[in-house]
Amino acid sequence: MRAYTAGDTDVPLLDETIGQNFERIVAGFPFHDALIEAAPVPGADARRWSYTKLNDDVDRLARALLARGVTAGERIGIWSPNCAEWTILQYATAKIGAILVNVNPAYRSHELEFVVRQSGMRMLVAAPSDRASDYTGMARQALAECPELKELVFLPDGGQPQLQAGDPETDAEMTYAELLKRADDVGHSVLKARLAGLDPDDPINLQYTSGTTGFPKGATLTHRNILNNGYSIGELLGYTEHDRVVVPVPFYHCFGMVIGNLNALSHGAATIIPGRSFTPAAALEAVQDFGGTSLYGVPTMFIAELALPDFASYDLSTLRTGVMAGSLCPIEVMNRVITEMNMKDVAICYGMTETSPVSTMTRVGDTMQQRTETVGRTMPQLESQVVDPVTGSVLERGEIGELCTRGYAVMKGYWNQPDKTAEAIDADGWMHTGDLARMDAAGYVVIEGRIKDMVIRGGENIYPREIEEFLYTHPSIQDVQVIGVPDAKYGEELMACVILKPGAEPLDAPAVAEFCRGRLAHYKIPRYVEVRDSFPMTVSGKIRKVEMRHEAVARLGL
Repeated sequence: MRAYTAGDTDVPLLDETIGQNFERIVAGFPFHDALIEAAPVPGADARRWSYTKLNDDVDRLARALLARGVTAGERIGIWSPNCAEWTILQYATAKIGAILVNVNPAYRSHELEFVVRQSGMRMLVAAPSDRASDYTGMARQALAECPELKELVFLPDGGQPQLQAGDPETDAEMTYAELLKRADDVGHSVLKARLAGLDPDDPINLQYTSGTTGFPKGATLTHRNILNNGYSIGELLGYTEHDRVVVPVPFYHCFGMVIGNLNALSHGAATIIPGRSFTPAAALEAVQDFGGTSLYGVPTMFIAELALPDFASYDLSTLRTGVMAGSLCPIEVMNRVITEMNMKDVAICYGMTETSPVSTMTRVGDTMQQRTETVGRTMPQLESQVVDPVTGSVLERGEIGELCTRGYAVMKGYWNQPDKTAEAIDADGWMHTGDLARMDAAGYVVIEGRIKDMVIRGGENIYPREIEEFLYTHPSIQDVQVIGVPDAKYGEELMACVILKPGAEPLDAPAVAEFCRGRLAHYKIPRYVEVRDSFPMTVSGKIRKVEMRHEAVARLGL
């Protein structure tokens, strides 16, 4: 049987823009909670928005942007950790047809200026500076260096004493409050006319790939792409207006913006922001304090939550579901999330920025094996196939090859990079993921790793995930990543980078080899073992294995 599946087609795609969808949901659930931002400072009350209040604030910002002359298709950047204003800007730009450019909060001047120039960004909305990032200073530098950039808007500090909001110094700068005052210059009828003139296939979002290698590329996504993907995920999770979704993952990434905001808000559910950035305690407190029914995270986030010394003291009884995505999930971690965090219906989502992002997903009712060993089945209205990376021919089920995705979720292309687009999307519309996968007889997909992460040792193809899953069963190992490093004899050798559980006995290569001996083929036993405190990763939680390999090569003198 060929390694090809098509998702369900029973439910039609939403044929509306994000703004139209939001107004329809507001009309249905006007007084339900839509957005909750946990206390900005200790002891302060949370900020709350009903659907009506959120829509009013979205419209006010949208009219203010119209008053500044923002036209449909112009690019507006958001450079900020998670906050309520991020969500408000997301929906305001969607209502006026401006293209929201998500800027990674970890970027520094060089990276920011690259994105400003590459996208042709007209306005940048920047967070107040904190101890880690001088957003104000770097934004001003971009304004001076990039003629495309005409305006800076500084977000408020939200009453947080560790933040420093920017004060305008030139006519090209204004505070968020000053921008909102411009709304009085534009009537509601003008906004309604703009909204009515938009098309679901208009580009609405630029999401820059993480850039773990080379310069990031701007995936160009439409209303149809991301609204339908978010909605479809919510349908499979069984979301209703009674759900309360805790979103500690970053909004700048598809996980927070689509699987989080668009998913929940297209179902009348509430989104809950635990804080500007992830801390395990804040995420669990948000579940406990606001009755969270769903919790999101990449595996490293769930590992950190489960490792809290006082984990058992949190009341997580309201949880029933959630999403784990971003990187491959260890089986042991998934088991603990289901049993100890009450998330019996937790789903694994798989995809990439270029596919809006989710292309396969586990379902409620899937067996434990399917929910821990696979990334689920093809999403509704999409297609998946596994092909030979060299010939492009479709493989048989069970064979390992490159996973490809086709359908409504595939991006329009990389912004102003038709050559890169052609490399990623073939003539038949298939998005080539760069991931090694196999498809089982029931259509479930198993990710074996990145093509570039596969290790070839003495002619043997080794998939790091298999070894990682095995090493997670070691009683001393909390987290592990397996990489390939150069070797004169075999071409490559394996290196296991491990984080130990608190109080665990030290581990070295001979001890790991003894644990593996007789249980793994000899060529799969890591030659090198390195104990680390953490792994380098992107803001979205993806491990930077390329960086780890470079570090190991230098350290070992290979």
